[in-house]
Amino acid sequence: MDNQSYQSNELIDRLPKHLKQFIKPQNYEDYSPINQAVWRYVMRKNVDYLSQVAHESYLDGLKRTGIDLESIPSMYGMNRILKEIGWAAVAVDGFIPPNAFMEFQAYKILVIASDIRQLENIEYTPAPDIIHESAGHAPIIANPDYAEYLRRFGEIGSKAILSKYDIDLYEAVRKLSILKEAEGISEEEIKEAEEVVNQLQNQKVEPSEMAQIRNLHWWSVEYGLIGSLENPKLFGAGLLSSIGESTSCMKPSVAKLPYSIETALKDFDITKPQPQLYVTPDFSYLMQVLEEFANGMSLRKGGSRGLNKLIDSHRVGTIELSTGLQISGLFTRSILNEDNDVIFFKTEGPSALAFKDKELIGHGTSTYPNGFCSPLGKLKNINLAIEDMGPVDLKAYNFYDGKWLSFEFESGIKVEGLNITGIRNINGKLMLIKLSNCTVSYQQEILFSPQDGDFDMVVGKHIISAYAGAADPNSFPNLYGISETKTIQPNKSNTGVELEVLYQRVRDYRNSKSPVIEELKSIFDASKTYNNEWLLILELYELSKDLSIGSELLKLLEQYKISHPEKAHLIDDGLAMI
Repeated sequence: MDNQSYQSNELIDRLPKHLKQFIKPQNYEDYSPINQAVWRYVMRKNVDYLSQVAHESYLDGLKRTGIDLESIPSMYGMNRILKEIGWAAVAVDGFIPPNAFMEFQAYKILVIASDIRQLENIEYTPAPDIIHESAGHAPIIANPDYAEYLRRFGEIGSKAILSKYDIDLYEAVRKLSILKEAEGISEEEIKEAEEVVNQLQNQKVEPSEMAQIRNLHWWSVEYGLIGSLENPKLFGAGLLSSIGESTSCMKPSVAKLPYSIETALKDFDITKPQPQLYVTPDFSYLMQVLEEFANGMSLRKGGSRGLNKLIDSHRVGTIELSTGLQISGLFTRSILNEDNDVIFFKTEGPSALAFKDKELIGHGTSTYPNGFCSPLGKLKNINLAIEDMGPVDLKAYNFYDGKWLSFEFESGIKVEGLNITGIRNINGKLMLIKLSNCTVSYQQEILFSPQDGDFDMVVGKHIISAYAGAADPNSFPNLYGISETKTIQPNKSNTGVELEVLYQRVRDYRNSKSPVIEELKSIFDASKTYNNEWLLILELYELSKDLSIGSELLKLLEQYKISHPEKAHLIDDGLAMI
């Protein structure tokens, strides 16, 4: 995206290209007066109620992050204040791929879906919106312990290997959330989208690393409770931004269980209230669970299991060898020996080599546009691994420039070719050998032939790490694909425009330094056409409760409660705030 279309800063500037592609301008002028009224109602209700049940960091964070109860925040204003706590925020289009979402967190960037829920969904929306993101996530990161947990979670979570099933589920949930929040969508369309989500969720699949870490994220960052089981406080953004579930979740019918690594196996349904919630004693315990989980990830385990997870993911991933050399690409094949060790691997399409997360000069995707492959392991009848050989050893086995090489690995893979040069790591270990006129064979199969060009053979005994994404973020500027399912913008009818004018007049009256009573009465007369607009009537009543029209407005609200009992508690809550 053109960086002139959104307000940037130092933190946003350092994002890699593959994340910047998700950033979109906020377009603050697109928020309608009704949107502003929805924000005002939810925020006033939240602060009134959450002061009793939220973690103490929340209300303090609201002040520190400068989030105003009266107006939807602008990205520019938020970033000006978030900068003081070392974070920033960007606007995105609804749900983004899970690895991308996590990676933004690793860079200390909050991703904010800049759309806002419709009035009909004022209590809860399955789609991410600016109430959830800015009023839920932003205030709590003012707590340093929590902010570091969120950053570390993003760092580890962005490396979690996902599966094709995860991508299918992400796309299905994104579509369903968009349809549920959009205007004019038929019940049939929504049911079809729900059925796709349900079918996927009912499949018996082994949960991927991403699925498990997403569960940990959901039950902490989104729906977490903190404190004791008997008296927990809210800190999850999903609870802090839902005026419905922030209340219902505290009821005894919602089970309160201890948060632990076992939570990684507990799935959730984003479209329904949660039947149970998990309680952490403090923020430092969240970090403890996260590190415990990370110890079991391919990121720290490597091996054939990690490589095969990358192959199954059908997404760009990285393996790191015992020499520190990193290979990034779309892994498509592995050959294992009888001990289940990787003896050969292959990628297809653009691939790159790196060391310490920096692409090796001359070894990027332009050098390997069609893939990369190499054997791994120790040589036959030689106790010393190539990576452990010093200059004398290498010379003894003919491993130096300009010499014809012919050797066999313990696995039976044979390599023949002219040694051109080698690359060493910072500790002097050989990481890469370039050969020309090279043939690599295994049993009866030719794995690489001279017609394929020069052969870069990696040096390494085994894979010490395997993870999603690229070692050097700049190697793959289009690492994550952008969903083809776009958010649906509302079409405003003439009636809708006229209604917005009334909401704006109420807003202008409230903000006026010298309000004129006649204007309020004029708005009231015009509003009689819309006596089903409970929020408009409620806002009018707030301004005129002590005037002659106040009793009439209150009567309208009472009538609405009878005709729409499902909204009665919203009106009662609004009246209580007034």
